[in-house]
Amino acid sequence: MNPLAELRYFFTALGYFTRVPVPRWVGYEPHYLNAAARYFPLVGVLIGGLSALVYLAALRVFPAGVAVLLSMAASLLVTGAFHEDGLADCVDAFGGAYTREDVLRIMHDSRIGAFGAIALVIALALKWQTLAALPPMRAASLMIAAHAASRTCAISYLATLDYVRAEGKAKPVAQRLSVGAFICAAMFGLPWLLWPNGLAAPDWRFACSVVVVLVVLRAAMGRYFVRRIGGYTGDCLGFAQQVFELSIYLVGLAWISS
Repeated sequence: MNPLAELRYFFTALGYFTRVPVPRWVGYEPHYLNAAARYFPLVGVLIGGLSALVYLAALRVFPAGVAVLLSMAASLLVTGAFHEDGLADCVDAFGGAYTREDVLRIMHDSRIGAFGAIALVIALALKWQTLAALPPMRAASLMIAAHAASRTCAISYLATLDYVRAEGKAKPVAQRLSVGAFICAAMFGLPWLLWPNGLAAPDWRFACSVVVVLVVLRAAMGRYFVRRIGGYTGDCLGFAQQVFELSIYLVGLAWISS
């Protein structure tokens, strides 16, 4: 393993998924992005960590609802709403088209339709209300866990499904992910689920329950993607990440509410 190359791949992942400036020496080659896939969950850790810090800092001044909104705004700002855009495009396409060609055409359209707008409002409102209802340390911990684990699950489609566009923004990423690379990504992204309450003792029951939910959702969405378009697009990965992230928050709230 070449440490300099691995650092280059990490910065490539950071530059692709966020608006954080990366050093010029990193450069860019198409194969960097595919090699960087294993670092996508680690970027999620950083985004979740930023969200958690903003949330905890804002809690010193504002009520929980406002603090959560500020943390969400921070994550949207640093990512450029990258995955939320995929959510809106997918809901517009799958909700407004019947044929594969029409789905892909609508997905490629940069304009947002009624289905996409409604989906965004519902998804953001659910995140806001769910996180605001959680105890502060649990909310902060789940922000990190959800951003990391959701990206792990989303990129798992790179290992099992085909990319369906001849060209596209996600094309350089869309080479088959090796087993080793996915294991590396999982090691970066999944262990955070063990600590839903900060630095307390690991909660194995919670982590296993979340993983079961994620596996079921992954299978259901994967089957749907294949049935509708024969595989996935970059927007599908963004859509999946949002569903996985929201599901972790919901399970985290349901776990302490039951």
